[in-house]
Amino acid sequence: MKLKKLAGLIPLLYATSAAAIDPFVVKDIRVEGIQRTEAGTVFSYLPVKVGDTLDDEHAAAAIRALFATGFFKDVRLEVEQGVLIVLVRERPSIASVEIDGVKDFPKDQLRDNLKFVGLAEGRIFDRSTLDKAEQELKRQYVARGKYGVTVNATVTELERNRVAVILNVVEGEVSKIRQINIIGSHTYSETELLDMMKLDTPNWMSWFSKSDQYSKQKLSADLETLRSFYLDEGYLEFSIESTQISITPDKKDIYITINLAEGDKYTVSGIKLAGPESILSHEQMRKLITVKPGDTFSRKELTASTSRIGESLADDGYAFANINALPELDKEKHQVAFTFMADPGRRVYVRRINIAGNVKTRDVVIRREFRQMEGGWFSASKTKKSKQKVDRLDFFGEVNMETPPVPGTNDQLDVNLAVKEKPTGDFSVGAGISSGEGLVLTGSVTERNLFGSGNYLSTKINTSKVNKVYSVSYTNPYYTDEGMSRGFDIYQRDVNSARTAVSQYNSSTLGGGVRYGLPISDDETVHYGLAAERTKLGLTASSPQRFIDYVNTFGASTTNLLGTVGWSHDSRDSAIYATEGMVQHALAEIALPVSNQRYYKLTYQQQWFHPVSRDVTLMLNGEGGVGNGYGGRPLPFFKNFYAGGTGSVRGYEPNSLGPRDINNNALGGNKRIIGNAELLFPVPGMTKEKSVRLSVFADAGAVYGPDNLIAGATGLRYSAGVAIAWISPVGPLKISFGKALNQKPSDKLQKFQFTLGSIF
Repeated sequence: MKLKKLAGLIPLLYATSAAAIDPFVVKDIRVEGIQRTEAGTVFSYLPVKVGDTLDDEHAAAAIRALFATGFFKDVRLEVEQGVLIVLVRERPSIASVEIDGVKDFPKDQLRDNLKFVGLAEGRIFDRSTLDKAEQELKRQYVARGKYGVTVNATVTELERNRVAVILNVVEGEVSKIRQINIIGSHTYSETELLDMMKLDTPNWMSWFSKSDQYSKQKLSADLETLRSFYLDEGYLEFSIESTQISITPDKKDIYITINLAEGDKYTVSGIKLAGPESILSHEQMRKLITVKPGDTFSRKELTASTSRIGESLADDGYAFANINALPELDKEKHQVAFTFMADPGRRVYVRRINIAGNVKTRDVVIRREFRQMEGGWFSASKTKKSKQKVDRLDFFGEVNMETPPVPGTNDQLDVNLAVKEKPTGDFSVGAGISSGEGLVLTGSVTERNLFGSGNYLSTKINTSKVNKVYSVSYTNPYYTDEGMSRGFDIYQRDVNSARTAVSQYNSSTLGGGVRYGLPISDDETVHYGLAAERTKLGLTASSPQRFIDYVNTFGASTTNLLGTVGWSHDSRDSAIYATEGMVQHALAEIALPVSNQRYYKLTYQQQWFHPVSRDVTLMLNGEGGVGNGYGGRPLPFFKNFYAGGTGSVRGYEPNSLGPRDINNNALGGNKRIIGNAELLFPVPGMTKEKSVRLSVFADAGAVYGPDNLIAGATGLRYSAGVAIAWISPVGPLKISFGKALNQKPSDKLQKFQFTLGSIF
């Protein structure tokens, strides 16, 4: 038998001419040494086939190809009477991966991250992969400010050429920012600039905001904040020269030094316009530019001006318009002149509208909200309005829109809308706590997007001591293709005011009705409806005399046919996280002449959102209501207005404001006024989180009636406090702590109030 070893390692093939082999024709190929790898897999990577002539060059290529698979730690070629023998030693496979000592992260999350670097059960074990895994673990902890983390790997060999990998993690302590120095600031003090930054040294809120934990991303954001501030204040040549980050040897303390150059403050000396006027005239452009000669330079105003010009062109279909403001600096006079150039480019139309992420909601429910049409010229305002209307559906936790150009064209784009479904059904409970009533509960089951159709179905049960309500409501928002809505309501409402802040009486009302909504614009809708209801009244020994007189005059049982006419306007930028815009509601309820009663009620509400800063929003709310009888009949006492508590004047017991009887219980009234001012802002350290908001508020409100049996009971009441609203995993949660500011001795207070919902 003649046996000749061709190669052990690739370098040996080229060491000397003595190691060279005589070329031969491969009669057969045999693979030896494989345990898990299939022979077919080896053959598929081997660049040598039966019938090929094997020489030094082809043998080296074969060995390189097999090593490149990563399956083997040794490859040798031998020949025996024309048969090529491939001898391999497989790398071990990973039988298990364990991570010990981890507290800050879920282990499953870390295992998923390690899969991306190749360390996972069933994969081929490689020492370089293990090194990458150790670095990946360290990176995860460094991102959380734990620079002292250590990771040690233990590899245990098992039977059948397998290994068990154990990663032992010592997390260490979080590194804290001990000092931030800003060098080069002359116009503004270091304290002023540090107040603008999110990174900070440890303080009483650091445990929550994590502002004392360094990260490269946070620092980059803070540097951009400083840059924007200086550029908006006129410092056109401002620059950040360098940043130095140093950490103590024990890796517990971090020191940050920022070196900046302020430069000189510039004013605007002139504005020029250039470019074609066929699409947008220079006169129209000038109206869109708010930067004026003599103004202090502001990058914010400059950017806003170019954006307005771009939006104006985009609204006419020129989506890829190029707007530039070219500066001409006079460094001696510290002045800058700008030449605005607008290149509209080609007019663009929408090829296709793509919707993704709607697992439950039907496509048609989303598409019918679009004002931008496929095949039409692109309009920036219509596209923005489409996103707003989809957002206002309140079916989605996130609504994102992109308008990428169509590859290979210069006059087409697609509109890609990506949504993230959120639960639209909820079982909600409400609660309030007071020394008199204890815990008061309400509940409802609602589905705002029934079977993904966009239709609304609600069943409500309220078991509070004041109101017991059993109702079913159904609404089809697109009863017609033009957007007219139709809804039906059936309800049973029982009122028992015993042991509450309301004057004592009880009533039982059974009713039902139909209502319609007619859109008159994208933001405005007119509502009208008709309902019939029958009410039975009951009084107690403690009922006020005016209630007794009413029942004696008009009877304890009434039947009414009610007509309603309303109007609503909604221009908010988002129903999920409103920062600007307005909501208005007006409603008139009239008991028609065929009814036992003759009365009307008029109500109006307006909410206004205005961004105070990037993260802070001012919300103003105003409500007014007035009611009265006609045809010689008064407003029924059970149709009175009430105020106090969540939704009106927090800090006071629900429905407790206004005229009182001799027992100091609220009678309600025929007039009501409410005002609320609220500053909404994100939780510190959670700026990007859209599901939770903090607020400080001031409320005012009053209810007025024909007279007041308790002196001083009527008149405006004021309160102030703090609140939090959170769309939590278990449902919407609202908590408020309000303090009455001008309470009278007869007022009933309730400082702590909350509502909580449970999502299904």
